[in-house]
Amino acid sequence: MKAVAIKTDSKQYDVLIGENVQKLLPSMLQNDYPKTTKILIITDETVEKLHLASLQKELASFSYVTYTVPAGEKAKTFDVYYNCLTFALQQKLDRKSLVIALGGGAVGDLAGFVAASYMRGIPFIQMPTTILAHDSAVGGKVAINHPEGKNMIGAFYQPEAVLYNTSYIQTLPFKEIKSGFGEVMKHALISDPLFYSMLLQDITDLNNVPEKTWTSLLKRGIEIKANIVSQDEKEAGIRAYLNFGHTLGHAIEAEMGYGNITHGEAIVIGIVFALKLSKKKFSFDFSCEEFINWLSKLQYDVEIPKQLEIERLINRMKQDKKSVNGDIHFVLLESIGEPVMIKIGEDELKRELQLFMDGESVND
Repeated sequence: MKAVAIKTDSKQYDVLIGENVQKLLPSMLQNDYPKTTKILIITDETVEKLHLASLQKELASFSYVTYTVPAGEKAKTFDVYYNCLTFALQQKLDRKSLVIALGGGAVGDLAGFVAASYMRGIPFIQMPTTILAHDSAVGGKVAINHPEGKNMIGAFYQPEAVLYNTSYIQTLPFKEIKSGFGEVMKHALISDPLFYSMLLQDITDLNNVPEKTWTSLLKRGIEIKANIVSQDEKEAGIRAYLNFGHTLGHAIEAEMGYGNITHGEAIVIGIVFALKLSKKKFSFDFSCEEFINWLSKLQYDVEIPKQLEIERLINRMKQDKKSVNGDIHFVLLESIGEPVMIKIGEDELKRELQLFMDGESVND
């Protein structure tokens, strides 16, 4: 097992990463939350079939109820959020109750927002089941989606702990592995040249990454995020760098319809676009060709889907949380590990998106 300490202004907690770490849950609850009255497990339809029974065994001596939501981004709607709160009220949860988020990033976002808003806030524990959730489960951003934008309704609300069972990775479909690895790449590019070089050299087939390797990759990604969050819990400054690739990525997700492209797949397209912009804006010594060839070997699509319209993508980006008065801001790189936030004018962005969709190459 590996542990990463998360320290923010509002709370300190641990992320525990390893095989079968859920077995630590009973003693954690007994020691740290002995007055817990009832536990609400929020999970989704896919995870319920795969992992709920093993968690229920660990909670055999506790009073708990379970609420199952749709899988993926369909969980992050007003209706599902409202239904979770209704269920909690009907089950008589009180301020001494606790929420467990058992699932991927969508379940963690939803359950965290339920916990943050129920009776003005009750404790919750993140139990991620996907690679992608190594990013979303850490740092206290919890939210649901709105038709006008992703994660637009939410709060900053830190969990009590994150228990990351790496054995769950074995049950993930390839599409979810690709989605999660997109965030691993992001962490490397914004923070750690050596980590990026290692990924480029060692990760050549996402179908054959050993569990121990995943544990190391996830730990490093969480360490990078922890360092940033500890300095800027509520995204007043450098935490925005974690949105590298997300300005365009979120727009693609929204325009495709949530769930029709995974978060990580959309973010990877956004990363490629941001890297090409970075090369044009700065003296950035980076081989886009090498990066794109690597992504192709890992079976990523690196182009904006042809059916999407530039004007609609730009309108989505104007609604991005980093936008101010409709001005669109991008996280770019001056070098690997040196992110910057810059404003991109609409005319320039329209031109660059058209070039990108037309397959313009960047000289390396």
